[in-house]
Amino acid sequence: MLDFVLYMVFSILETYAMFYLAFKVFKIDLYPIEMVFASTLMAFVSFVLRNDYKMILTDVFFQYLLTFCFIWLLFRIHIFYAVSMTGLTYLAYMFIQSSCYLFMKLIGLYHLGSPYATIGVYILQLISALTAMAIGLYIGKKKKGFDFVPDKQNVKIKIELREIKIFILSAPSLIFVILLVILTEKYSQYFFLMPMIYAVLLYAYLYLSYKKDRTHNEFIS
Repeated sequence: MLDFVLYMVFSILETYAMFYLAFKVFKIDLYPIEMVFASTLMAFVSFVLRNDYKMILTDVFFQYLLTFCFIWLLFRIHIFYAVSMTGLTYLAYMFIQSSCYLFMKLIGLYHLGSPYATIGVYILQLISALTAMAIGLYIGKKKKGFDFVPDKQNVKIKIELREIKIFILSAPSLIFVILLVILTEKYSQYFFLMPMIYAVLLYAYLYLSYKKDRTHNEFIS
């Protein structure tokens, strides 16, 4: 029972942090109750798949799919931008978490083979979630972020080359999340490559988003 409670608490915190970061980056209003509901449901699905069926990669896929579905259907973001937001959210969060993981390994706070591996996972989740929310809070306080994502589904959007590039960058994010899991479990000696890959993709995504946002603001003005 304690394992279930701890798993739920830290998973809910982590998923809530991802939604929080995504909405702050794209200047979308926060819906705390809905965010907690979505996070709780996703955490429960994750617990069942990982602990009852030992289907870790399947869980990763369903978590990604559920994030997209909630952004699209619960938070009412246009389906095209829901895909892009999901991709950016996972790229950003995986960059944060992989960097935290390497830092914890460097200082000897995380050992997969030790009796305290589960505690290390919880600490990693806590640090990652707090870091993501701190970044989101900073973005909100400084009024940074992007304006081009409409917070309604029934708007008409014009698909241009820049939108296609952003979409293409979003598409492989699930693959890199799965790769992160595989590297962590089987090829940990190559794990240091993941933050670099995430950083490159994230930079390209943010650059294209900045260009899109500036074009959007010039069009409005």
